[in-house]
Amino acid sequence: MKIRVLLLSLLLSVSSALPALAAGERMALVIGNAKYPDAEAPLREPINDARELADELKRDGFAVEIGENLTIDQMRRAFERLYGKIKPGSVVLLFFSGYGIESGRQSYMIPVDAQIWTEPDVRRDGFSLEKVLGEINSRGAGVKIALIDASRRNPFERRFRSFSAGLAPVIAPNGTLVMYSAALSSVVADNGGDRSLFVRELLKEIRVPDLTAEETLNRTRVGVTRASRSEQVPWISSSLAEDFSFSPGGARPSTPSAQATKTPPPPPPPAKQEQANVSPPPPPPPPAKTEAPPPPKQTEAKVSPPPPPPPPPPPAKTESELADDPTIKSLTAKLNSNPDDAAALYRRGQVYASKGAYDLAVKDFNNSLRLNPKDVEAYNNRCWVRTVIGDLQAALKDCNEALRLRPNFIDALDSRGLLNLKSGQNKNAIADFDAALRINPRLTSSLYGRGLAKKRNGSIAEGDLDIANAKAMDPNIVKEFAEYGVQ
Repeated sequence: MKIRVLLLSLLLSVSSALPALAAGERMALVIGNAKYPDAEAPLREPINDARELADELKRDGFAVEIGENLTIDQMRRAFERLYGKIKPGSVVLLFFSGYGIESGRQSYMIPVDAQIWTEPDVRRDGFSLEKVLGEINSRGAGVKIALIDASRRNPFERRFRSFSAGLAPVIAPNGTLVMYSAALSSVVADNGGDRSLFVRELLKEIRVPDLTAEETLNRTRVGVTRASRSEQVPWISSSLAEDFSFSPGGARPSTPSAQATKTPPPPPPPAKQEQANVSPPPPPPPPAKTEAPPPPKQTEAKVSPPPPPPPPPPPAKTESELADDPTIKSLTAKLNSNPDDAAALYRRGQVYASKGAYDLAVKDFNNSLRLNPKDVEAYNNRCWVRTVIGDLQAALKDCNEALRLRPNFIDALDSRGLLNLKSGQNKNAIADFDAALRINPRLTSSLYGRGLAKKRNGSIAEGDLDIANAKAMDPNIVKEFAEYGVQ
């Protein structure tokens, strides 16, 4: 009996001397995707970055699985293997380097064999970071860390109208630490070396003893910002409720007094600091009901009262000026061999629209719809193009038809909201943007458009709040609407 009491007292004395760190098994999935067939050349950085980070994590006690140039099936199996290993309280780290796409205000990691031409293709072939983190959380992981080096300009961009450069903010479960290699909605170019600046600074800080994970990533952000002279400012979001250290036993105790006296890392240089906030202000919460019938069919697009005059559009590019574009050239060759290829017409229309050749885009969408009169995506894209060039009555018919074919189609609600905003129908615009935001409360274009419509309708404070939230999520949203002719 005395021996048992003695052992118990020894255990208690030892445990009281240890820091209060996150417990549980450590596991990591490290993915480096470099060889994308749609890119002109393989990326130079992801494979070396993944290998070096995997080696460091192994030294820090992680059980690491590394994947290189993973296809859709291979990435799916890798995630499933990771999910199957998670136990309650586990520490799970995900690193992805390759191409990423923001779609529907979510960030998608792209496999090497993804075939992306339309926005639904992103959801079909890509892997949503939010869904992956949600699945990891549902398996009981205590600490979730995601390091995403995917803020590169990619070969899939501008193939569909709602493309936005860079990555989106993450709505992550509690106990999650997320870091992007660059600010929200921004991209960085490969530096031409064999390793990325982001991973180089990350490894440097991981190896520093006596740091929590949050301190490690904040110091990484400062290092990248300084080394790039503020051209690259990583983004961090944290909801960790307990301290975790990459170096076992190297972190300070997590006590209230310690938390209150922690010295934050030095701030980055002032340039571009707005994009480096740890967490953007959340958008307004959605109403209790998440689904509602779409607004009634709208038949008028009269200007009353008139909106501010839009800036003059840039001169449209001609067919001959774009003939040598590789994507357009490939699609044109395809259409020369088969003029009735509706999919190729639709895709070329998207490319024309992305390059400002709106008349050519409308022509291709016309021919695509002649061959496939129920193509809801083509109706929506033609509605948007016609809205941008000011053909509002024809645009309204297209948006109404898209919503007839697919009620509650969020892209068409967003497009029709823009149409009503341009035409001065502010109440109709608010109704459309409201309907879109009920489906996706983080749809920045609808949030910003609703803010403008509310201000024009006299609700200045509410409009300013929507605009501020939209700009916090996407600093480029003002420029995007100006390009649509809306200010």
